[in-house]
Amino acid sequence: MLARPEVDFVITGEGESPFRAFLQNYPETAHIPNLAFKTDMGVSYFQKTEIFDLSQYREIRPYRHDPPETLRNRVAYVETSRGCPYKCEFCLASLDNKMRYLPDEHIKANLLHLMQHGRVIKFLDRTFNIKRDFTLDIFRFILEHHRPENVFQFEITADILHPDIIQFIRENVPAGLFRFEIGIQTVNQKANLEVSRKQNFDKTKAIIQSLSDKVEMHLDLIVGLPLDYWEDIKYSFEEVFRLFAPELQLGFLKFLKGTPVRYKYEQHGFVFDPEPPYQIIESNYLSKEQLRQLELLEHALEIYWNKKRAVRTLKYATNRYGIFDFLLGLGIYFDSRRDFQNYSIEEIYTILFEYASTLYPEDAVLCELIAIDYYLFHKIKPKVLFLPEVNRAEKYRLIEQLQLDHHKYRYVVLPLRFDFDLFEEENRIKSQNIYLIIQYDGVSKAKVVKFDFHMITGTFQPQPNYAVQ
Repeated sequence: MLARPEVDFVITGEGESPFRAFLQNYPETAHIPNLAFKTDMGVSYFQKTEIFDLSQYREIRPYRHDPPETLRNRVAYVETSRGCPYKCEFCLASLDNKMRYLPDEHIKANLLHLMQHGRVIKFLDRTFNIKRDFTLDIFRFILEHHRPENVFQFEITADILHPDIIQFIRENVPAGLFRFEIGIQTVNQKANLEVSRKQNFDKTKAIIQSLSDKVEMHLDLIVGLPLDYWEDIKYSFEEVFRLFAPELQLGFLKFLKGTPVRYKYEQHGFVFDPEPPYQIIESNYLSKEQLRQLELLEHALEIYWNKKRAVRTLKYATNRYGIFDFLLGLGIYFDSRRDFQNYSIEEIYTILFEYASTLYPEDAVLCELIAIDYYLFHKIKPKVLFLPEVNRAEKYRLIEQLQLDHHKYRYVVLPLRFDFDLFEEENRIKSQNIYLIIQYDGVSKAKVVKFDFHMITGTFQPQPNYAVQ
């Protein structure tokens, strides 16, 4: 970085002490530990292990100078501890295994300020739930002082989540207040052990499932770990995707400077980009082409699942076809038609519909679900695509019979060949001719109108090209 003309100084490690010394002594900087800078002879760098005494944070309030109105629309970060007890060889946090906590009064004063003025608060701790009592104490403080619009995100290790914490969440925490970021990385235990990770996936899975109705889950996987072959990655992806977390991040192994995995790269035939972010290019376990295909899968995952544009379609594909192959094919198909960085919402659904119609031409339910995802994604009634509505006379007969307010709202009425409610509740398809009525208010996303199907009379006329397989 010092080679860049606009960079004069770089501080490494914990910055509080060297930065203070820099401010106090500039321009005399040669004696300051962990400060690197250019000289006529090259680079001067006096490296020294510096551990900042976190008790000095007792009276520090890092957000007090921010205009309070600026906190609402940004993510506010909170640090309660430093260090990580784990030694995952691809992670810089593994280099600091000594856990240290900031003063309790500092943590709570900052939290209280952010709860009053901010909205989304993210904890920077690598494993927030290491200490049972500390975790419960912070959770209780949040419950006592939070506002309804607050959201709190924690990075946790699920398989060590204490039963008391699980019980506390289930009994006390309102749904949607907490988000948990859980790094699963791989289900392959050989790969885990090769990078010094310990994980019980069965326990992790059970805890995610037990809390998924209370806590929004963000799960992480890493592509490219040593001993993780194509089939291993496919298995991990399918096992984790089946948990149907609202967000699943598929990252690619990075060879960060200072991490053990970078020092050991030759053992596994790793080739990686020498420039940031130092991402894997190939290895003994994955070819360049395989990694390229996995990048296309990741693009499709982001566009259709993480952006919540085809959630129902992908849940169905998971059970019917296998989500790895479905998303991989979709990513390849999308790449052949559009730039992943330049597309419209209509193109997203058109490409998905074309892909499904081409590869699974006999699957009427798949096409109907794509249409439902399309219609439900919008706030304003969109252009009619993929699955035509019932005829106008039948539509207005239903609206009148159900006494729907067609002056205030707009409606789409779709004929379906399967029980939509059963699918929503159990991800299971049962043949049944029904009407699906979708309501638009122009402000929030569309919603399904609930009514008793038995009260509806008349002739059901589904489209002739659709048949449940």
